[in-house]
Amino acid sequence: MKRLSWRDLPARRLLAIGPPFLWLALFLLVPFLLVLKISFADLKFGVPPYTALTQLKDETLTLALSLRGYALLFSDSLYIATYLNSVKMAALTTLCCALIGYPMAYYIARSRPSLRNLLLLGVILPFWTSLLLRVYAWVGILRNDGLLNNFLIWLGLIDTPLEIYRTDVAVYIGLVYAYLPFFILPLYANLVKLDVRLLEAAYDLGARPWRAFLSVTLPLSMPGVVAGGLLVFIPSVGEYVIPEMLGGADTLMMGRVMWTEFFNNADWPMAAAVTCVMVLLLLVPLVLFQYNQVKQMENRKTGAK
Repeated sequence: MKRLSWRDLPARRLLAIGPPFLWLALFLLVPFLLVLKISFADLKFGVPPYTALTQLKDETLTLALSLRGYALLFSDSLYIATYLNSVKMAALTTLCCALIGYPMAYYIARSRPSLRNLLLLGVILPFWTSLLLRVYAWVGILRNDGLLNNFLIWLGLIDTPLEIYRTDVAVYIGLVYAYLPFFILPLYANLVKLDVRLLEAAYDLGARPWRAFLSVTLPLSMPGVVAGGLLVFIPSVGEYVIPEMLGGADTLMMGRVMWTEFFNNADWPMAAAVTCVMVLLLLVPLVLFQYNQVKQMENRKTGAK
């Protein structure tokens, strides 16, 4: 089969896909290239606080690439521990969102339409309030004299306040609370389109409900699970607001490190190197997801034939 090139596409299709690609190029690719350029510069005192990569002197153009940021990044145990801790916290957050969000999405998808709209509104409603305000509300709930400890003491379940605020547990609570809707919504969109006749056929063949769920519902809902997991995992790795407001001084995450390097240390090349490595790290699950999507499309075409 002959592979079509962009010249073979109709003009209308090019006009349809052109603006999104232009938008991505202007607001994603260009800023990333600028950050990549800064990561190969060297630190200096001035405005901007980094050296130029090229210099024209005596009709000679010189290119100077500094690897100081990348060398320090892979040699300093603090940065390595920060990367590992960020990935660990993002992975556990994704797992918690999956364990909590899957039953919620399944229940919403199987509800009657009138109730379904109300439940979806409840999932979307937190987006109407600023994330900063919602996270600050958790500060009042989790601190030692907050609502949670006062309620547990009033019930007589504890005698002294629980040390939750300024710990990793508080960060996990904030991350799961903030990103749970991002897992529920794409999974719901997948589950609501599931053909219930497949479940009825499984029941007619003698499958129990749990067996039908494991054999029919769960495999067919995996694209929604993967999409929701990526929507939770990717922003969680670079989260700054939640670890800063709920975490302690020893809560190491890449967002806090980048903020420190950019604004406190004014070391833009080092911060840019940290950012570039984080972006490359996040490209791995995106590539795996795209590969999985292509394989599924190929399998569907093969099955259709």
